[in-house]
Amino acid sequence: MTVGVLALQGSFNEHIAALRRLGVKGVEIRKPEQLQGVSSLIIPGGESTTMAKLADFHNLFPALREFVKMGNPVWGTCAGLIFLADKVTGQKAGGQDLIGGLHCTVHRNFFGSQIQSFEADLSVPELASKEGGPDTFRGVFIRAPAVLEVGPEVEVLADYPVPSDKLMDEAQEENKGSEKKVIVALRQGNLLGTAFHPELTADSRWHTYFLKMASEIEGGASNSIVAVEGGDLTFDQQPMNDLPIFQ
Repeated sequence: MTVGVLALQGSFNEHIAALRRLGVKGVEIRKPEQLQGVSSLIIPGGESTTMAKLADFHNLFPALREFVKMGNPVWGTCAGLIFLADKVTGQKAGGQDLIGGLHCTVHRNFFGSQIQSFEADLSVPELASKEGGPDTFRGVFIRAPAVLEVGPEVEVLADYPVPSDKLMDEAQEENKGSEKKVIVALRQGNLLGTAFHPELTADSRWHTYFLKMASEIEGGASNSIVAVEGGDLTFDQQPMNDLPIFQ
């Protein structure tokens, strides 16, 4: 299996390294024609406005939208989640182009600025049931978005409790003084989205979840992923420390 990784800006190298540790080849995607050589795609975290400008410069948006419409597996992390959303609030003046397809509303930078980045243990029962390991996942949130609303066909995979002082949307003023949960991981058919950065951790389960999801969508059994260079898609695999690891 070869997985495309959009390589305009952001943490694409970290995703490729995570795939490599699982024995799967990741291919950098910067031009529309390169999408023809892959059947699944990861859109990494980064600065979403900058990524959108670069995607527009390279005329990538039509090809990316068609890639999603054709039912190819696509995973967006952080800024990638913003790209996949049908609707985004909290954007910079003038907004930005989106790929769309994921029936949800995402608040850009919901959790605040760079200095408000944080880590948290997330309850992930669906991930644990599919990939094994603990029922929690250590989420790394960097200028992170959050999903505020989803369509009926969207499966929520993880949420996060938000105290009133973290509510960033003025439309939610009436909720102050109470605790609210926002969605930080979700799936809709061929689309997967996480508001956090699994590629910055030693826990490979989100990557194996996506790879098996892609294999199933492409018509193969979930255990038919072909690894290269002796890779092993197991939770207990010890990663090579070739990138910064947050544990």
